[in-house]
Amino acid sequence: MVKTVEFYFDFGSPASYLAWTQLPGIAAELGAVLVYRPVLLGGIHKATNNVSPATIPAKGAWMQLDLARFARRYGVQYTNNPHFPINTLLLMRGATGTQMHDEKLFLRYVDVVFRAMWERPRNMGDLPTVQAVLDEAGFDSSFLFQLVANPAVKEKLKSDTEAAVARGLFGAPTMFVGTEMFFGQDRLDFVKEALR
Repeated sequence: MVKTVEFYFDFGSPASYLAWTQLPGIAAELGAVLVYRPVLLGGIHKATNNVSPATIPAKGAWMQLDLARFARRYGVQYTNNPHFPINTLLLMRGATGTQMHDEKLFLRYVDVVFRAMWERPRNMGDLPTVQAVLDEAGFDSSFLFQLVANPAVKEKLKSDTEAAVARGLFGAPTMFVGTEMFFGQDRLDFVKEALR
């Protein structure tokens, strides 16, 4: 039986970004399939009465230091986005729509958006900026905007987010190996153990 690791993410979560930089390598190393699960973190927070750690000043300040520590450990670029928090509804519909349409397109989209959020921070809550980022990366932004307006895409993101809450999610990133749930990019060692 093929091992899988499910990765629930939202582009607005810097911890999701850090997990994304590591999970493909972990899956490849351990012969597992990485299954991407785009969800709307704002919807999860609302459904679970949770809030972003950034809303607590002391915790938000500490988290910025901790995220930078992990980025150094992983050897990846991480820059705090000065536009944070960003409404990611459009971006997450883009992830859902591209995943429904074409897996290669989806993976390219995820790469471009995560990097625009957390490596070379852009205001990805601003529609003209999103269009410019996508165009610069060689996407047909008009096609992508048609995707995100599709009622089926909107409904899928909504239902996937609701299903995630029903499964026990309260934040992102969350990973599952089988029925075992791991929350936070700082739990990737446990993900590795579960896959072994």
